[in-house]
Amino acid sequence: MARPMGPVRLRRTNYVTLSIGAILCLFIIYFLTHTASNSQPANVNRAPTRKPSSKSSLVTDRPPVRRFNLNNVTITPDPIGNREAVLILTPMARFYQEYWDNLLKLQYPRDLITLGFILPKNKEGNAATTALQAQITKTQKGPVKDRFRSIIIERQDFDPPLTSQDEGERHKMENQKARRASMSRARNSLLFTTLGADTSWVLWLDSDIIETPPTLIQDLAAHDKPVIVPNCYQRYTDPETGKPAERPYDFNSWQDSPTAQEIASKMGPDDIILEGYSEMATYRALMAYMAEKADEVNMEVPLDGVGGTALLVKADVHRDGAMFPPFPFYHLIETEGFAKMARRLGWHATGLPNYKVYHYNE
Repeated sequence: MARPMGPVRLRRTNYVTLSIGAILCLFIIYFLTHTASNSQPANVNRAPTRKPSSKSSLVTDRPPVRRFNLNNVTITPDPIGNREAVLILTPMARFYQEYWDNLLKLQYPRDLITLGFILPKNKEGNAATTALQAQITKTQKGPVKDRFRSIIIERQDFDPPLTSQDEGERHKMENQKARRASMSRARNSLLFTTLGADTSWVLWLDSDIIETPPTLIQDLAAHDKPVIVPNCYQRYTDPETGKPAERPYDFNSWQDSPTAQEIASKMGPDDIILEGYSEMATYRALMAYMAEKADEVNMEVPLDGVGGTALLVKADVHRDGAMFPPFPFYHLIETEGFAKMARRLGWHATGLPNYKVYHYNE
């Protein structure tokens, strides 16, 4: 039998609790909507992601194709009349103001001249670079007609074999092989990085050549020889008379002799013949002693070896592969080895014993 239920009692509504719940709901809704609105601008201005174009941007950045017909590069006895480009290359260990002053006196159109320099990375090389750059800046900021076509400065990526560039130290016989091998490397580095497709002539001019005729380039080119070298002398004051005098300086321009050939035949593969030393008498005919009549400046003599103090070379000789061997080449090295290499390629060297340039006197 079911038990009758008692009277039902209803709980009173708590309005405080309802108010707190409503406030919490409003706070949650506000928090959610405020967070969403703050995050929206980060994407509003973002550019839409696009697929890369099928045409690469590299296509428009490629340099133009340049074509050179070397058959159109003239190398003639009239370089100025034919507007032929000249590359003047100078290995430089020290800067001489007289060298730069003489360079500026050359009467060849500067818009046809490119200058190239290479300097060692040592204290003396740093000082020379600073002085050279000062003169270049002065010249290249001057009148347009006085500016060179371009100027290139390079620093050697190898250490020089000698710590001193004093004349006495440079010319010691025991230092010659290492010194001249280093010079060859410097010359080759400079040549290979500066020879242009439109270059007609290369003038090698040492940094201690301080006096030349102002028409040096066109005078040498007028002979139309593939390799041609003037006589290098040095001015000095005669201690006995106290008067100005001159003496031969560069002994690397010579005609070979049977004695030198016999010496070479008995040498080891890494030995070299050196000229101008009493310890190694070669009895070669030296152009330094062939100067006779100052008025016969155009007199020519054939040479087997050449010096590099001032040396004009047709660019085609270098293009054919004639460079300065930094190793014994037929027991010759540097400029003398260059003359031998050029001859092996079919190019012959010529000397001008009465045409003189002058070396700095230390």
